[in-house]
Amino acid sequence: MPEDTAQLIAYTLACSVPVVLIGAVILRATSNRSITTSMAILVLIPTLSTLAGVIGVSGLMFTHELQRTAVVLAVVAVVTVPAAMLLGREQARKMVWEKQIRDQERAAERSRRELVAWVSHDLRTPLAGIRAMAEALSDGVVTGQADVARYAEQIGCETNRLARMVDDLFEMSKINAGALRLDLEPVDLRELIDEVLAANRPTADRAQVALRAEQPDSRIVVAASDQALGRVLTNLVSNAIAHTPPGGEVAISAGASDGQAWARVDDTGPGIAEADLPRIFEVAYRGTAARSPVAADGVPTGSGMGLAIAAGLVEAHHGDITVANLDQGCRFEVRLPLSDN
Repeated sequence: MPEDTAQLIAYTLACSVPVVLIGAVILRATSNRSITTSMAILVLIPTLSTLAGVIGVSGLMFTHELQRTAVVLAVVAVVTVPAAMLLGREQARKMVWEKQIRDQERAAERSRRELVAWVSHDLRTPLAGIRAMAEALSDGVVTGQADVARYAEQIGCETNRLARMVDDLFEMSKINAGALRLDLEPVDLRELIDEVLAANRPTADRAQVALRAEQPDSRIVVAASDQALGRVLTNLVSNAIAHTPPGGEVAISAGASDGQAWARVDDTGPGIAEADLPRIFEVAYRGTAARSPVAADGVPTGSGMGLAIAAGLVEAHHGDITVANLDQGCRFEVRLPLSDN
């Protein structure tokens, strides 16, 4: 009896092991293909190896019992292979989803590290200025009325700059956390551009930059938050003014095509380096020195988050924002779906 068992095991191994080895070779050769193919092969390997072992034990004699076993294994293969392929597709989708989540988490963590590094650097500058001027006033180093007034005005400017940075940080935190909720209503893009134009004209005048608008006669209605979309355009216009040399021009235009409304902000500045274009909407990314602010004195400097906030707000409106260089300067374009109202 032990000899029969040993012989049975030997025949089974002799017939099933080659099938397993062939299956392993096929599995390795198809490793670059979809996971559904791998799952189907993994299911077929034990089924076919079992069939080979049964055939080997039967002495290659196709008896009634062997036929019944073959039918059972065939039915099992018909049931399990499609099931394995469906499970493989589901597993593939899960793996892709998990990879996307990991990539997003890594990108978010990298963005947080960059933001912390930027905040620790940029907030230190106005704080150091405020501290130095406050100490000069408290120690009596500055006594002249005109100097005291100038120091007080500069402290106020630096404080306002810090306040803008804090506001921008709060806005970015809501955008990154997905906590931004907008109340969308019909907004005429032309009226909004007129408001942005009026609000930014004093800044443009101080920077000696011409600011103009080109708009159609008909209304351009989009579903938007008036305040949020106004901030998008304001950030784009402020950025254009800050990077346009004195004597240059910033133009705002609007229109509609293909079921979408668009607003463009063109400037006559130095443009953006090609290497910087893909990262221009990242938090605190300012690119190369060629795109450093060149506006006149008295023009408030940005927090470094204006374009990132604009991109986040446009995404919250289900729109797109793009940037491209022109023959002279660059163009930022915002596209939003037209409203039915």
